[in-house]
Amino acid sequence: MRCPQLLLLVVVTSATSVPATEPAPERLIDATAHVVPKETAPEGEGYFSIIEGHNERLYIGTHANAVNAWLVEFDPAAEAMKIVVDAHEAIGIDLKGFGAQAKIHTRNNTGKLTGRIYFGTKQGYPAEGETREDYPGGYPMVYDPATGDTRVYPIPVPHHGINSITPDEARGVAYISTCSDHRPGPGENAVFLILDLETGEYRELMDTEHYYGFIVVDYLGRAYHPILGGDIARYDPETDRLERLKQTIDGEPPTDATRLALTEPGPDPINWDISPDGKTLYAQPMSGNGLYAYDLTAEGDVLPGRSLGTLVPGADSTDCRAMCAGPSGAVWCAVTEGVEGVNVLHLVRYRPGDASPVDLGVVNVSNPDFTEFTDANGDALPFHSGFLKLASGHTITRYVILGVCEARNGDVHILAMHPYSVLTVEASEIEETGL
Repeated sequence: MRCPQLLLLVVVTSATSVPATEPAPERLIDATAHVVPKETAPEGEGYFSIIEGHNERLYIGTHANAVNAWLVEFDPAAEAMKIVVDAHEAIGIDLKGFGAQAKIHTRNNTGKLTGRIYFGTKQGYPAEGETREDYPGGYPMVYDPATGDTRVYPIPVPHHGINSITPDEARGVAYISTCSDHRPGPGENAVFLILDLETGEYRELMDTEHYYGFIVVDYLGRAYHPILGGDIARYDPETDRLERLKQTIDGEPPTDATRLALTEPGPDPINWDISPDGKTLYAQPMSGNGLYAYDLTAEGDVLPGRSLGTLVPGADSTDCRAMCAGPSGAVWCAVTEGVEGVNVLHLVRYRPGDASPVDLGVVNVSNPDFTEFTDANGDALPFHSGFLKLASGHTITRYVILGVCEARNGDVHILAMHPYSVLTVEASEIEETGL
């Protein structure tokens, strides 16, 4: 249900601009906020990079433009965070400016056999006078929480960052997708590769031309990557065959309204994740308001998909960069609805068998003083404008949301900006919604 709007004054926790009106959510769901170490995200930003390890701790990638990137470990039980990987220290090169490994942008993954954390580094933003070629390229990395060791693999494609790394430890490989930050086009964007985890050697499968592509591995060990225009690449390691699949949604080719096959002005980045049994692929285009599922057990050269329904009914505009298929089998979307200049965060859940996705409510930060928002003079700190305190006394986020992760205990963790923070919605709070 869309939240009704009321004309109310806004009391701002920290902001550089104040909207004239504020949202009045009909239903709220509480979250506890935890700030990521600010030195690892000095501009208050981050990306999709959040995953739970076998040790029930979260591993979060950070962004410090022109400086460096770090992998942060968050222990929810102790409410403690610490840096576990310094990207420049790990690779032994400390370039600054556009040459820096400024982002961990990957959707991090956990190795099923070893519990190791797979992630990669990516370029930041060039300043005046810098060129794209100043960035040497991104490095796939594997962090072992048991030993504290990090293995760094060579740059797979010069000047490209790493956007996705998905391991298949049983076969001793990981699948890589690169990102040049250019518009889609031949030789310019997402190269799909296989990495031999023992030797560190790469094999290129194809240039998919689709930026921000995520890779999933199914129950048969086949790896999938989106292709510009809506086709889907599938590599089968048993036959050593790369296939190009068509897709359908409810029996028909995907329309522009689905945003699954756009080419102009460019494709939507598409959130992809896979069910725990590896038999269902879930997809959610960033600017779309729908969730889709594909049957990976189907035979033939067409991947059949179906619409699961709308994420936020009645919303005029939405943005979703945060989707995961959790260990419970539920799919989670942390999606923002554009309301009066604020991106209001909804937590949406879909469970197999549900008639449609369910909007559990707008996320309310129950501990709004979780970090310092002002300096000693009472002035707002830079990049601390991401949270709004409403006249009702509730505190919400105001910018787009970055990542989401369901933990094995049922808690859901969401990445928010300005300052870069983890919002934890406890399983008991979710149950209390009765939805």
